[in-house]
Amino acid sequence: MALGELFKLKITAFRDIKYSEKVADGVFTSLLNPEKYTLAYKIEYNDDQAAGSSGNDPRFEKMPPKNLDLEFLFDRTGIIAHNQNHDKDVGVVDDIQQFKEVAFEYSGDEHRPYYLEIRWGSLLFKGILIEMNIEYKLFNPQGTPLRAVIKARFKETVDPELRLADENRNSPDLTHIRIVESGDTLPLMAFRIYGDSKYYLKVAQANGITNFRTLKPGQKIFFPPIIEKTI
Repeated sequence: MALGELFKLKITAFRDIKYSEKVADGVFTSLLNPEKYTLAYKIEYNDDQAAGSSGNDPRFEKMPPKNLDLEFLFDRTGIIAHNQNHDKDVGVVDDIQQFKEVAFEYSGDEHRPYYLEIRWGSLLFKGILIEMNIEYKLFNPQGTPLRAVIKARFKETVDPELRLADENRNSPDLTHIRIVESGDTLPLMAFRIYGDSKYYLKVAQANGITNFRTLKPGQKIFFPPIIEKTI
C-alpha cells in the first residue's frame, strides 16, 4: 500500500453463499467513504420458567447473525471530482442504478439477490441487503436528482455447513472435548457446554478426575452427552 493512498469502500457480489463465484461486473466502489458504520449484535435467551420455580434465569439460545448499517453519498453537483465521461444530464441516477445492480437487483439464475462482501479498512462483512432507503436531496431545474443518500442495512450470512458445525459444537446433546485454559474450573466448563454447572461431577467421573480443583492449562477434558435433562 502506497503512503497516503486512499482506499474506498467496496461491495463485491457473489452468486453463492460460500463466496466463491463472483458476479461479472458485480463490484460497487463508493464515491466517498462513510463517516461511520454500525454493527448490531444480539443474543437470544429463552425466558420460559420451569413449573413451580420462582426465579427467572434466562437460558442462552443462540446468537443471531449481526446487522451492518451503512450510508452512501451520491453527488453530481460538481463539488466532487468524478469521471469526466459521465453524462451530467442524468445526475446521480446512473450511480444509484449501479449500486442497485450489485446490491439490490434480483438475480434470475439464483432466484434471489446476490451475496455481498463489503470491505473497507478493518471491516470485512459478508451478507445480504435487507433494507434500503434512498433520500434525494438536490435537483437541477429539470428535476434530475444531483445528490442522494442511501441508507442500507445488511444481514450477515453464514454457510449452512459452517452454521451446522457451530450449532453441533454448542449442542449439549453431543460429545465434546475442550482444552483447559488458565482460570477454567470444571463447574464453569460444564456450564458453558450444558448450560448448568451441576453436571461437573459427571464430567469428573467420565474423565477419572478425583480432584476437580486441580485442572491444568492444556489439559483435555471429555464432556459426555447429557442423559438426563432438566425439567
